[in-house]
Amino acid sequence: MTVLRINNLSFTYPEMNKPALKNMNIAIEEGDFVVLCGKSGCGKSTLLRHFKSVLTPHGTRTGEILYREKPLEEADLRTQSQEIGYVLQSPENQIVTDKVWHELAFGLESLGYDTPTIRLRVAEMASYFGIQGWFKRNVVELSGGQKQLLNLASIMAMHPAVLILDEPTSQLDPIAASDFLETVKKINRELGTTIIMTEHRLEDVLPVADQVVVMDEGEIIATGTPRQIGKKLRTLGHDMFLSMPAPMQIFAEVESDLECPITVREGRKWMSELFCNNPGLKTVMPLETPEPALSDPVVELKEVWFRYDKNLPDVVKDLSLRVRKGEFYCLVGGNGTGKTTSLSLISGINKPYRGKVLLNGRDVRKLTDKELFHGMLGVLPQSPQSLFVKKTVERDLYEMIGGTRAIKGSTSDCDQNQKTMVDKFVKLMHLEHLLDQHPYDLSGGEQQRLALAKIMLLEPQILLLDEPTKGLDNHFKRELGEILRALQKQGVTIIMVSHDIEFCALFGDVCGLFFDGSIVTSNSPRAFFSGNSFYTTSANRMSRHIFENAITVKDVITCCQMNF
Repeated sequence: MTVLRINNLSFTYPEMNKPALKNMNIAIEEGDFVVLCGKSGCGKSTLLRHFKSVLTPHGTRTGEILYREKPLEEADLRTQSQEIGYVLQSPENQIVTDKVWHELAFGLESLGYDTPTIRLRVAEMASYFGIQGWFKRNVVELSGGQKQLLNLASIMAMHPAVLILDEPTSQLDPIAASDFLETVKKINRELGTTIIMTEHRLEDVLPVADQVVVMDEGEIIATGTPRQIGKKLRTLGHDMFLSMPAPMQIFAEVESDLECPITVREGRKWMSELFCNNPGLKTVMPLETPEPALSDPVVELKEVWFRYDKNLPDVVKDLSLRVRKGEFYCLVGGNGTGKTTSLSLISGINKPYRGKVLLNGRDVRKLTDKELFHGMLGVLPQSPQSLFVKKTVERDLYEMIGGTRAIKGSTSDCDQNQKTMVDKFVKLMHLEHLLDQHPYDLSGGEQQRLALAKIMLLEPQILLLDEPTKGLDNHFKRELGEILRALQKQGVTIIMVSHDIEFCALFGDVCGLFFDGSIVTSNSPRAFFSGNSFYTTSANRMSRHIFENAITVKDVITCCQMNF
């Protein structure tokens, strides 16, 4: 039975000439697992919001959406609330109560269920999702992964027929993201719940999809099974092929008569068959030789300790860190280990109660805000929306450099200099078509690009980035990496907190693993990721039994081609 059907759906936001969705046609069967993918700003979230009337954005719409072969608008709010579950991209935006147990019960209470039923379902969901250990905790004490799991459990307590997830793992570390996606698969497999999901991390979710829908500029450009989609995108030469799982990308660049692998397991088997009869196999990618450290550290933390309150446990414990001029230092690790707090200590937002934080050899506590944030430090926070203060993207950008230019047409010398600066970063971040939009109306990836442009307008010498690739498609991630490399050549020092292992492996100079408030190990990306089982790339997990030290898709392709 068809659960959701879209017929010729088009949608345009107010005061926009270009439609966000164009002639969409999709049929989703009961029990299907549907993955929706595409570049940032292609209309994925806009489409998902149309599946629930209360979330449908304001604008002009044509076409129809049918739920169980009837117009969605005919389903009352109670039916939609109970039968169509929706998990938002940001966990904090969905939680409405103060306690875990109350959050689990909130939806059922709102629907008017009696107390015995609520107690039964809450207990069942807490057991199913493994929440017993933190059942009575305050929500503010939870990590990002726990909050997202709580959102999912709260929705599932209402027994929905359809579960919609909008990039639910964008703020989770690799292990938490993998656990969350395994739970979603389990819900689909064991409960028969229909899953509709947008996701940039396709490695784990694509292999289980029944149907993959690829969007570009508001249109559907390809639908089919994962293998069919891979072939179509490869034939089209489309940028979205870069978002396909590593085994598919590697397979596409190596001559083989074998079937295309999708998962790491299939990729390992494919490589074993490919190279089983190759006696002269070259198996080692050379490790990088670290350049001698000639310059003094630009950022230095000496035995730093920090806690948010004297009665709370330490978040940062005996942390020491040295980052030199022009270096790209990546911090990886689980949610809640202290990475973001460490960035706040470097920026002077929080002060350690023991130890020192030095910028260019000066104690950060002795630097004024003007000295810190006018040419020295640029900070991209985890939530880009906290940087937006104006009603349009253009005004927000000019505000960052103290510009008075509010409308086009100003001709003063000052405004012309500002215009040159703003135009440079607008072009760099592909914001040309977004200048007249409100920052809050942008997609998650577009907001991230706008926030980066605002930070770069300050021309900082030290760049602190907290999850800069969150919400970005793989194509723009590559462009962002090249932008950061260009800044490095200009002497900019970059410290980045990220859950994006592939990005760190491709562009970082040094990677450090954060655990329990401190850095437990650091090394060059190739040496760092080659020895890990979970904090490593899919390409490395797929090829490590044959090729040593190959950590990126490009590395593995190079090794394969070298041996043919």
